Amino acid sequence: MPSTPRRATQVRAQPLIAVRDVAASSQWYQTLLGCEGTHGGDEYEMLVSNGEPLLQLHAWDLEEHPNLMGPDSAPRGHGVLLWFETTDFEASVEAAHGLKVDWVEAPHVNPNSRRWEFWVRDPDGYVIVLSAESRRKA
Repeated sequence: MPSTPRRATQVRAQPLIAVRDVAASSQWYQTLLGCEGTHGGDEYEMLVSNGEPLLQLHAWDLEEHPNLMGPDSAPRGHGVLLWFETTDFEASVEAAHGLKVDWVEAPHVNPNSRRWEFWVRDPDGYVIVLSAESRRKA
């Protein structure tokens, strides 16, 4: 029996990462991404862009969440890239230079997407990719 097509659903990613210093990481991401913190505090932060949730930061070892315990028990974010798209790539490059980031890949044109991007490590070692806005909208 053929399956019934699902109705159109909108899904938004709201990744949460565990960090050693929520307030410092919040400031780092706000500077790099031009976003805002809406929660604040030492345990949890919600970062938003134009009012839309973008990224959640949670302190290590505060609660018994399985993947938020033992910050030194595994390589940080192994196999995960936090990928963001920005409408002002040049401002993000300037912000990255100002933060003196740990560059993984300097600004370059990705031959597959033909968009500008760069890769950096955040203060906790997560790899962050920032790419210029796609002009192709679905």
